[in-house]
Amino acid sequence: MVGHEPLPYDPRDPVVCMDESRKQLIAEVRPPLTAGRGRARRVDYEYERKGMCNLFLFFEPLRGWRHVWVTEQRRQVE
Repeated sequence: MVGHEPLPYDPRDPVVCMDESRKQLIAEVRPPLTAGRGRARRVDYEYERKGMCNLFLFFEPLRGWRHVWVTEQRRQVE
């Protein structure tokens, strides 16, 4: 709507949002080579898979509050 002003925060009627995402956990196979004179830092393209984790985000945008919860690991075995 044009000209619509957002409602102010009301603790009796909060707007609570939630989002969930899965992320792959990876690790370096070889340590990166540090940058030197005239040479940029080098990172190998190979990686080792370490499973998956879940990210959960809960937030109240009008209050400016958020809470993030990350599971330690999620593997096929579990």
